[in-house]
Amino acid sequence: MNNFGYFMPTKIFYGKNVIKEKGSLFTQFGKKAFIVTGRSSSKKNGSLEDIINALKEQDIDYSIFDEVEENPSMEMVEKAANIGKSEKADFIIGIGGGSPLDSAKGIGVLINNPEAKKEDLYSDKKLESIPVIAVPTTAGTGSEVTPYAIFTDNREKTKKNFSHRVFPKIAFLDTKYLMDTPDKVTINTAVDALSHLIEGYLSTKANILSDTLAEKGLSMFKECKGALAEKNFSYEVREKLLLLSTLGGMVIAQSGTSLPHGMGYPLTYFHHIPHGKANGLLLKAYLEFCEDKGKVNTILSLLDMKDLDELGVYLREILGEEIFISEEEINAYTDSTINNKSKLKNHPYEVNREDILNIYKKSLMYK
Repeated sequence: MNNFGYFMPTKIFYGKNVIKEKGSLFTQFGKKAFIVTGRSSSKKNGSLEDIINALKEQDIDYSIFDEVEENPSMEMVEKAANIGKSEKADFIIGIGGGSPLDSAKGIGVLINNPEAKKEDLYSDKKLESIPVIAVPTTAGTGSEVTPYAIFTDNREKTKKNFSHRVFPKIAFLDTKYLMDTPDKVTINTAVDALSHLIEGYLSTKANILSDTLAEKGLSMFKECKGALAEKNFSYEVREKLLLLSTLGGMVIAQSGTSLPHGMGYPLTYFHHIPHGKANGLLLKAYLEFCEDKGKVNTILSLLDMKDLDELGVYLREILGEEIFISEEEINAYTDSTINNKSKLKNHPYEVNREDILNIYKKSLMYK
């Protein structure tokens, strides 16, 4: 067994009305909170109201930035950080899916380093953030327990992981915030969580602890397979989806993501394919390519799939319509991926351009 380390400093609190019950925890982070969220979902699902009530009860002042966009840009993060600086925020509360949670991390870094600019999100110098609290309201990214954040770099026309490591101090998990999530969002985010579990399980950085979490998460996904296919999302199903998403985040916090994530970024940037769906379209061909057939077979067993063809059919059915990409685009995306060394190094064996091209061609309809 290879040597490994394990570090997951985020405190997780799960349960109904957990923010109300644990609101006193906010007092350890200061007297001014900067709430970062999207335009509407946190207002509709009650999470924003719960946070505001908890802050008021603890006599903590707050301001709100509710302009987080899907696939957040560096420019938006810098804009929010400038507001946070002017508000003299002591800590940040990110509420929502991966976009607000990731944004909170980048905003926190820029607030804590007043001279920093948006380009410093990718600085070689590791910068610290003011404290970040995470309240996930979708079940997919696991950002509430990872140090990562993904931002859109419009100059390079892609999505990139920022270079700093910001674990939220606390993650509050309450399934009630997920109950009105649209079916497509529920499915796409669930497949994102599945890709985290699979990619982390097969990563060069995987270890016995991350594998244990991944195997539990895969087993929980199996229990949700029927509900995802039938779009029948009870509280109990959403509870499992939220927890397996957090498990997926804990896995990739140790092992990182691999080829499907790197290959999916241009599909999201250029074709507006939701991140989880982009990953899911690539998973079958990726697993066919993986050399560790023992682990691939374990994945299939835990998901209760007899073979990769069955997994591929299932993913196609729940993800919906085919995606058509030109062969010229596929070649361009292949070139982009083969230069993404951070994703290639997480695959246990050498990957060449033809390998990437074949995964794309097997996964996408092209002309």
